[in-house]
Amino acid sequence: MDLNKVFDNNKKWIQEKLDVNSTYFDDLGKGQSPDLLYIGCSDSRVTAEELMGAEPGEVFVHRNIANMVISIDLNVMSVVNYAVDHLKVNHVVVCGHYACGGVKAAMQSADLGILNPWLRNIRDVYRIHRKELNAIEDEDKRYDRLVELNVKEQCVNLIKTAAVQKAYRDRGLKVHGWVFDVHTGKLIDLKIDFEGYLKDIMEIYHLD
Repeated sequence: MDLNKVFDNNKKWIQEKLDVNSTYFDDLGKGQSPDLLYIGCSDSRVTAEELMGAEPGEVFVHRNIANMVISIDLNVMSVVNYAVDHLKVNHVVVCGHYACGGVKAAMQSADLGILNPWLRNIRDVYRIHRKELNAIEDEDKRYDRLVELNVKEQCVNLIKTAAVQKAYRDRGLKVHGWVFDVHTGKLIDLKIDFEGYLKDIMEIYHLD
């Protein structure tokens, strides 16, 4: 990628925005009030704002390998806390994608060094759902299903947090699980049973 072209593209983008709205950047500088927190994968093919048609200021975004929500990851936990408690988002989305390299790498035997403890969390998802996954003979379909199940488990991890529980109780915040199909460009809503998960895990994970 030609880095000089990046700055040329930036100049064109600035001019395009100003041609439509002369105060565009002045308005951006006044602050943000996004309605949605998007937790997605770092994969270069999956650009959060573009696939949703969102403008700057509309979505608060966090991305990491395989869209994980891990309780001891201070990065994602800080993002969740800031978005939910301070920006007051009304929706939190975990969005995975088919053909996810992180999900596939997690199920391989290779030693991936520093990635090992991170990807082990995906192996835990496989362990929880191994009967269903082992019954899928087609490897690609099995990985696609693991992508979906990983999204669901990361949504559950969100529901375990105090910030999400409190925001749900106080103002009706919702958690959603989506998958982006890189082969078609479609966003797929997995229709996470948010309230159902809450009832199922509150006995163990309830936080005042």
